[in-house]
Amino acid sequence: MWGVVKSLASRILMVYFVTSLIKSFTGGPPQTAVNDATSKTAGLQPSRNLFPPGQLFDLHLYLDESEQRFSNFESGNPFWQELNIRYGDYSSGPQKDGILTFEKTFPTPISLLQNQSLYLHVFITKSGHSPNPRDRSYIKREVIHGVHRLNKYKKKHYAKTANLLTGKSEQSEEDLEKATKMNFEILNFWHPNLTINLVDDQTMWTKGTLPPPLDEAIEFDTIGGFYLPILFFNSYWNLGSEYMPVNDTVKEITLRVSYQPMSLFKYQLILFLMRNKWTSMLGGEVFEQDDDDQDAIKRALIETNPILLAVTVIVSLLHTVFEFLAFKNDIQFWRSRKDLVGLSVRSVLFNIFQSLIVFLYICDNDTNWVVKMSVGIGLLIECWKIPKVLNVEIDRTRKIFNIPMLKFSDKGSYVESATKEYDELAFKYLSWILFPLLGGYAVYSLIYVEQRGWYSWLLSMLYGFLLMFGFIMMTPQLFINYKLKSVAHLPWRMLTYKFINTFIDDLFAFVIRMPLMYRIGCFRDDIVFLM
Repeated sequence: MWGVVKSLASRILMVYFVTSLIKSFTGGPPQTAVNDATSKTAGLQPSRNLFPPGQLFDLHLYLDESEQRFSNFESGNPFWQELNIRYGDYSSGPQKDGILTFEKTFPTPISLLQNQSLYLHVFITKSGHSPNPRDRSYIKREVIHGVHRLNKYKKKHYAKTANLLTGKSEQSEEDLEKATKMNFEILNFWHPNLTINLVDDQTMWTKGTLPPPLDEAIEFDTIGGFYLPILFFNSYWNLGSEYMPVNDTVKEITLRVSYQPMSLFKYQLILFLMRNKWTSMLGGEVFEQDDDDQDAIKRALIETNPILLAVTVIVSLLHTVFEFLAFKNDIQFWRSRKDLVGLSVRSVLFNIFQSLIVFLYICDNDTNWVVKMSVGIGLLIECWKIPKVLNVEIDRTRKIFNIPMLKFSDKGSYVESATKEYDELAFKYLSWILFPLLGGYAVYSLIYVEQRGWYSWLLSMLYGFLLMFGFIMMTPQLFINYKLKSVAHLPWRMLTYKFINTFIDDLFAFVIRMPLMYRIGCFRDDIVFLM
């Protein structure tokens, strides 16, 4: 969850800067547009809610394969019918919490098995009135109708993986066969729970003056001088992990529908979350939040104390700011650096190798282009440091395909000082630990982890190894500091910002639920910084 919050915070911060810049150029909406909107609503009077407090109403639910307004009332039996519900009553129901529930298990409709849809049609009328236009008690203007698709189409990804030593795979033969033909397919999924909310609000609204999203949700009857209460289908709290695929093996499905009144404030909050504005305004599907990320956010909203959740968001923004400042000061340090006394050149080169492995790994795993771009920029910045730590020359005596090769050599300030000697010595000692660990991890991943091929195995093995043991590469700089008895040569501003961020990570390692190994990883960086 902490990683998700950090990711969202950084995106929100970036959008704030971009939108602020755009507004500075555009200067806001044209005044003429505001005047036109005002003139259109000048003659309209405020409208009241059709349902006053305590109004009795009937709830009628029907299942149908069509999204068009349900009309087959004579032959179609209602899925659920609840009479004489009191509007805005938060103390009704078996548990005295305002919740009414109906559950039914029925044979899986053929439409779902054929990858089609099933819709729930909801009609709300004043008590004693019918939703059937042919009934004498039917009043068209006072019928609240809503339709909701119960199934959900989701991508199922396929990848042909196998143990590289035995050639065997734990995947089914069907999935392996599909992996040879496609990367993914769109399947029908079903969730057994749905909540229906009727928004409880007595505000006098005027048509044309409502803020989004109320302007789309409220239906006005200007002749009668009223508006219909908002009927809301609330599936936000349905976790992605709870959806089940619908196929020939699913003989029956269960639908559990709950009714509950909802305040206007809560409706606006849930609608904001359902529309996922924190990512849609950042590029829509570009960021491609998967179900695990969304489920982590939902669980955090459900399980975390609101005060702690607010602190999480605020500190996440601070974490992002410190990351930007650390990045900025790192660039300034290397741009103004004239010598390499006291700095580990090999650590810089290893960081380049590490960034390259991460970039190749995310490219091999079909990550979205925004992540590729951000990691790619980080790799270019690391490569920018090469001329800062090494002499780079064109060697015209050696060519590949008639293209001169580059020649790299140590800078004079690095060779003439004792830094190079200590750097080489530190990596010599480090190799005694690093290479056995690398060999052991390579054997483990080869035996127990399925891969798509040798190239994917090499990248995933190196990537996993760097995640687990990459912190060891910070120790050569510690060794140089110890030998030189000085730390004046270090980029202290950048290190200070990074240390603050590691402290924030430690804080969330205690308050946010996360794996034990991740918590240990947070504290190991602190040890290196303190040393």
